[in-house]
Amino acid sequence: MTQSQQKTVLITGASGKFGRHSAAAFAAAGWQIRSYDRARQNLTEAARGADAIIMGMHPPSYELWAEQLLPLHARVIAAAKAHDIPVILTGNLYGFGPDAGSRWGADTEMTAQNPLGLLRRQLEQMYRGGDVRTIMLYCGDFIDDRPTGNWFDRFVAAKVWKGRLVYPGALDAKHSWCWLPDAARIAARLADRADTLERFQPVPMPGYALSAHDMAAAMTRVTGRKVTAKPLAWWPLKALRPFMPAMKGVLEMRYLWSHPHELEGTTLATLLPDYAPTPLDRALAQAIAALPGAPKPQVQAQPLAA
Repeated sequence: MTQSQQKTVLITGASGKFGRHSAAAFAAAGWQIRSYDRARQNLTEAARGADAIIMGMHPPSYELWAEQLLPLHARVIAAAKAHDIPVILTGNLYGFGPDAGSRWGADTEMTAQNPLGLLRRQLEQMYRGGDVRTIMLYCGDFIDDRPTGNWFDRFVAAKVWKGRLVYPGALDAKHSWCWLPDAARIAARLADRADTLERFQPVPMPGYALSAHDMAAAMTRVTGRKVTAKPLAWWPLKALRPFMPAMKGVLEMRYLWSHPHELEGTTLATLLPDYAPTPLDRALAQAIAALPGAPKPQVQAQPLAA
């Protein structure tokens, strides 16, 4: 790709989870990276000359969703419409709800009635009805290549090097997980062919659908020691609710840990038939390498100079 042909992506939330990985994936695909500074820049002006926007900005905690979530996305939609460029974002699974069955695809109706689920449905309707080009990746809970305070590294795998997997729900219920580097890689590939996609293009990302026992078996392979799944004690989180407003949202979405679900992969396979996800064990090995108790990398001694 010559410099005159090089495309530019504007990344909002470039230091965040999806934004950080998107910057790496788009750079590897030959795109020019432009980071948005919301403290200093006007978003519509920052998007001028860009070929796509990565939406990586989010309210910092659940208690701010009602006030900040939709206005934040409205700004991104306005900027994208002003330049007729696509927005690429991850969409969590809150909108589907406990009555939506257990296998969720691009055409699955969202039925959630709880506050956070309704906000998620409103957000999607803003993009669907806003006449803005959109690529929305439906993703499960994030697994990252470093500790970032997600459910995975903060609770589920925090004690994995001690042989324990601490699980927030039913141990036999399938739960959807997303390896973030893969999500960013998919985003970059779809951005390259955005002109061929639907105006609003939902793309469920199958990721890994695992029960706690499945995860424990994989961790046993990865760590080389027996890992056993144990249920999370929720009472400490409930006790924090009066002092930490975000706990209301955590408790509200608790049902997702016991409601079996997985994301259907037909749309992704149709759009990117040669896409190959990162093998589960490889992703988990990277994700837990920096967690407490992980073995230190072996440093090879250098021979003394003659």
